[in-house]
Amino acid sequence: MSAPLAVANDIDEFYWTGLHAGELRYQYCDQCDYSWLPAREHCPNCLSATSNWRRSGGDGRIISWVIYHVAYHESFKDKLPYNVSIVQIDEGPRLLTNVIASLSSLRIGARVKLRIEYEDTQVLARFELSGDGE
Repeated sequence: MSAPLAVANDIDEFYWTGLHAGELRYQYCDQCDYSWLPAREHCPNCLSATSNWRRSGGDGRIISWVIYHVAYHESFKDKLPYNVSIVQIDEGPRLLTNVIASLSSLRIGARVKLRIEYEDTQVLARFELSGDGE
């Protein structure tokens, strides 16, 4: 069974095309310069409807994570156990993702770098430990 697929829409299309181009893109507000992920129509800080996109350098830190031991979708059964992590990229936005590393090596504050991967036709922003320390 295939994993559920994300479907690009008018709001997040630039995010997905960025991943296909090998880069992580995030939105920022033209009014207050706040940055965020995932994409949305209005700035979560000032509610302005005017935003643009920037390219991330792809580096960040682990903020938190959980380890799944139960597959809540049949397609994840063979991946158990796996982590779902919150990574804060250096530019500020946070992203729900996976860190490709042994589960015992995950640490709050650990430095990570972007690793774009494909599962079938789905492109995903994942991260790996960067070795730069905390």
